[in-house]
Order: sequence, then C-alpha cells, then structure tokens
Amino acid sequence: MMCRIGQEPDPYGTGSEEADGVPFAALLEDSAEELYEAAPCGYLSTLLDGTIAKINTTLLGWLGLDRDVVVGRMRFADLLTVGGKLYHETHFAPLLRMQGEISGIALELRSANGARIPVLVSSVLKFGCEGEPLLVRTTVFDARDRRSYEEELLRRKQEADAAREQAEADRARLQEALAILQQSLLPDTLPDVPGLEAAAYYHTASPDRLGGDFYDLFAVDGKRWAFFLGDVCGKGPQAAALTSLTRYTLRAAALHDPDPVAALATLNTVLHERYTGGDPRYCTAIFGILEPDLDSGHVTVRLASGGHPPALVLRAEGGCDFLPTPGGLLVGILPAPRFTAVTTTLAPGDTLLLYTDGLTEARVGPDGALYGDAALRAFTAGHAGTPPHAVVQALSGLLEDFGDGLDDDTALLALGVPAATHPTPGPATNT
Repeated sequence: MMCRIGQEPDPYGTGSEEADGVPFAALLEDSAEELYEAAPCGYLSTLLDGTIAKINTTLLGWLGLDRDVVVGRMRFADLLTVGGKLYHETHFAPLLRMQGEISGIALELRSANGARIPVLVSSVLKFGCEGEPLLVRTTVFDARDRRSYEEELLRRKQEADAAREQAEADRARLQEALAILQQSLLPDTLPDVPGLEAAAYYHTASPDRLGGDFYDLFAVDGKRWAFFLGDVCGKGPQAAALTSLTRYTLRAAALHDPDPVAALATLNTVLHERYTGGDPRYCTAIFGILEPDLDSGHVTVRLASGGHPPALVLRAEGGCDFLPTPGGLLVGILPAPRFTAVTTTLAPGDTLLLYTDGLTEARVGPDGALYGDAALRAFTAGHAGTPPHAVVQALSGLLEDFGDGLDDDTALLALGVPAATHPTPGPATNT
C-alpha cells in the first residue's frame, strides 16, 4: 500500500490525517518568487560595478525604500554608511574579486530615515559559461539583535571591569589604612641603649588583615631599660584594640614597678577585668629589664613570660639555646596566674632573640610540617656571634622564603652586646 504525504504519521500526535497534509501542501504551493521576496533575510543582485539589478522586499522594508528608487539607480555601496563604504571599497570588493566569494562580513546599512542597521553580508560572484564574472549575488542578515546582545555584553564587561577596578582601589586604600594602623601599634624607632645593640622586624602575613603581634623597647630610668614582645589572640580591629591596650598597660606598669613579674601581673589584671563576662581576650607576652654595666661590658637581663615561646640566647663563642621561663600562663585567662622571672647575663658578642610563634608555626616542605623550635635553634646557631641586625636580617630572609607557608604575622626583637672588636655601640634598627 502506497503512503501519501497527507497520510504521514502526525508528528504532533493529533491523529488527524487531514490536518497532517495542510503544512506540506502549503509548502508545495510556495513559489520561488515568494520565497525570494519574503525571505527572512535580504537578497540583492548587482552588476559588477555595484549597480543594484534586483533586491527583495525584505531588504527594501529594512531600508524604507521603494524598489523603483533602488533598482538600476543605486549601487550597493550607496546603501552603506560612510564607514561601510570605505570598508567595502578597500577590503570587501577587492577580496570578492580575488576569491570569488566572501562571507559573514559585518557592515552597516543606512535606512531612509538615517538609522543605522548592523548586518552580516555574504557575497558570491556568478560566472558565465566561459568563466567570466557576470554579477554579484549578496545575502544580508539582520544583526540588530546580535549587535544589541554584543553591546549588552560589552556594557556588562565594562561594568565588571569598573567594579573590579573600584574593588582594587578600595582594597589598596584599605591596605594602606591597615598598614598605617599596624605601624601605629609599633614603635617608630628603637632607642639607643648604652652598651647595647637592638634590631627589630615585623612581617605582615596578609596586607588585608591586622595582626596582633607587638614589641617595644624603652627607658625605665637612667640605668635600666624595659622591653617586651608578644601576640594577642585574634586578628582584625579587636586584636588591634587589644594590642594597643596591652602595650600601654605594660609601659605604664614598667614605669610604676619595673619587675617583670609585677608588669605581667598588672597586665593580667587589666585584661581579665576588662573582658570578664564577654568574649575572653588574652595574649602571650615576654617582658624583661636590661641593666647594662658599661665597665664590664655585660648586660644583666631579667625577664618573665606569660605563655610566650622562650627566648633564644646566642652566645659569642657559637652556642645557642633557649632560655626557659617556667610557670608562665597566658595573660588574661585566670584572675591570679603565676609568673616566674629568670635572669641571664649577656657578654660581649651575645644576643638575646625574642620572636612570636608565626615563625615556628610556619608550614614547610611538601607535607606542610611545622617549622618548629628545633629548626629555629639550628638556624640561629649558624648566626651566633653576629650582631643583632645581622640575626634579624637572616631571619627576615627566612620568613620570606616560607612564602605561602607563613600564614601568621611574626615579630622579631634582637638585643645584643657589641663584640669586643666593636666597642662603640651601633645604632638601633627597626626594620
């Protein structure tokens, strides 16, 4: 049994054989002329000099022109904008003559009311029996929706770029403000201490975040000098406020009673009372008193620690070891913690090194292991007998080498007695 077109299975599931045949029959009734004139794109044929010989109704509608005004009277280039004409003469037409066809070229038509119509143009040469070019057939696609889409994409990209630039500018201003605030929590310079050299360094792990490390060195009276170094809990504005409170409390406590244990006890009382009943805030700190003896060239150091990593003593003869401070609890946690003072003497060429735990807790190696106390001791032992500024410079280079493995701020403070070959104390440095 033969199947007719109208008896094909209904693709829409209507089950109506009569309805099935309607679209096919309508399609068969379309004439070539109708398909040409009412096509969804523009068609035109031109002579080799560009004179328009034929143009469809679709393209005339876009242009707002009558057929008798265009056919035989205008050239294809006349339909283009000034820029389009220039491109047509210098690129489009020469390429078409050389290649015989050209496709997808973006141009702009100019309608009768002066409106610009973005289009994509494809042209092909029609050749005669002996290969001679006869005319040019051109297809024109309306690109207004595409142009609007591209313009919208461009606008969104420009907005995104502007937003990114603004965010980068805002971040730069924030980083500058944070750096200024961070610097305000540290001494601008270290004072000159008779018979002593001093050097300090502060490494910021992130320019977008306020750290809580701190240090200081200042005179108590004509004979003694106080120093401290520590790290408050947390980051950001709260840590900055706690750092400021800690620094000023320790300085005031030292001027009232320079005993290291008494200074830490005073700080503990202030922090515990200030933050009782709320979010507990605490810090680690190491506090000490220096008493230089200019006659002997020695410096007596008495210090106490509140939960802070022990100081390192680098000896002139090459030894290097931790100075234990037992019994030191975190400052601010308990109402009456126990702090214990220890005493050591720095001879010419000796250096006392204080640091925060950002140094020892840096991640190193492929497994991300902690750098640790043992590695720090081995590293500093290689710089024993060198001046404080050399020790700090070596450690600052080490911090840089950690790269992304260093995710916490680190403060360094080195206090040393000039070696016998350097009787005149060098200036204090604050890197």
